[in-house]
Amino acid sequence: MTTLTFSPVTDDDFAAFWPTFQAIVAAQETYAFAPDISFEAARDLWCKTPNASVVAKDENGQLLGAYYLKANAAGPGDHICNCGYMVTPTARGKGVARAMCEHSQQQARELGFLAMQYNAVVATNEVAVALWQKLGFSIVGTVPNAYRHARHGFVDTYVMYKAL
Repeated sequence: MTTLTFSPVTDDDFAAFWPTFQAIVAAQETYAFAPDISFEAARDLWCKTPNASVVAKDENGQLLGAYYLKANAAGPGDHICNCGYMVTPTARGKGVARAMCEHSQQQARELGFLAMQYNAVVATNEVAVALWQKLGFSIVGTVPNAYRHARHGFVDTYVMYKAL
């Protein structure tokens, strides 16, 4: 894999990331975001609400992926974080998601989070499920028929958890 650099998402970064975000959400295979989400709403969701929004770039400055990190819940539950990751089509299968997940865990520790939880990993996203498990996440729950997959219809989602 190429050497990656991580930095906070800028407006220009999000504009470059937008086609990837839009395509992933429109596919309705992995994210429970409205497929017709606007650029502004997506930018707010990915960049304004979270504690951190980060891009991964190669040594040439090419954007390969992005992630957000936020508290999973408010108040007494704010010690557990939640993250979302998206990788550009050309970077898939090259270790970018793994690198972003590892980076996000370090970021989470630095921000004082004690654990990371993914609330709705689509069960048919076998590559992601396997990767998260390799990185120490456990499936702690299954929500039956929680996701309306574009090709498979209703499928389960997993709640995945890792203590940091």
